[in-house]
Amino acid sequence: MADLFRLDGKTVAVIGAGSGIGAAVAAGAARQGARVVCLDIAADSAIATADAITKAGGRADPVTVDIADPAATDAAMAHVREQTGSLDGVVCTPSINVRKQLLNYSEDEFDRVVRLNLKGSFNVVRAAGRVMVAQKSGSIVVFSSIRSLVVEPGQAIYAMTKAGIVQLVRGAACEFGAAGVRVNALGPGVVETPLTAPIKANAEWYEAYAKKSILKRWAKAEEMVGPTIFLISEAASFVTGTILYADGGWLAADGRFTPPGM
Repeated sequence: MADLFRLDGKTVAVIGAGSGIGAAVAAGAARQGARVVCLDIAADSAIATADAITKAGGRADPVTVDIADPAATDAAMAHVREQTGSLDGVVCTPSINVRKQLLNYSEDEFDRVVRLNLKGSFNVVRAAGRVMVAQKSGSIVVFSSIRSLVVEPGQAIYAMTKAGIVQLVRGAACEFGAAGVRVNALGPGVVETPLTAPIKANAEWYEAYAKKSILKRWAKAEEMVGPTIFLISEAASFVTGTILYADGGWLAADGRFTPPGM
């Protein structure tokens, strides 16, 4: 059964590989035997992740890309295919969040969040889809969130983009499936990453989030590796058009109070 999760002979492109979940997933894919292409808007970060993988005995190459730029994203996916001979898996992790209540949101802030989270994800799915449909194989994983289903004050726009990603994935899966290409989303809960560093710095806020999950803690970036590898591997060969939540039970728990005697 372990062979189902192996990625030997496959090329996996990880976008956002310069830090956080993306860096963890890139390293995890390499450990499973993949040739990894580490893509990030920050060239130095992409190089650092690729170097770390290489020093650990894996194969990795850095590529700089801004996924909000459709032409650059198309070029990056085509480049991976040309350089490695295939594009077997694509993992898209980047997102940003401007935490503000809706009435205080500026148009510029709205555009920034939507441009990366939603348009960027669209650009990746379209660019990867073009390559994979032509080669008649491949798996795409786009990171959504528990915020695709639940929300709190200050999260409306971020949540909107994460819900949009789920529908983007479903639509792409419907369109690419005949060519043997799978498209899925991964929905983390709270994960310790650079994006969530401001929350971690606030002890009360950090603890409130920890208590909300059934496991009573935050996830580490490395804990997103297993679910992601599953979705891009042959272990998930009949899984497409869906979202896998890796949230420590956040969505399963209704409320924070345990009644007496329970």
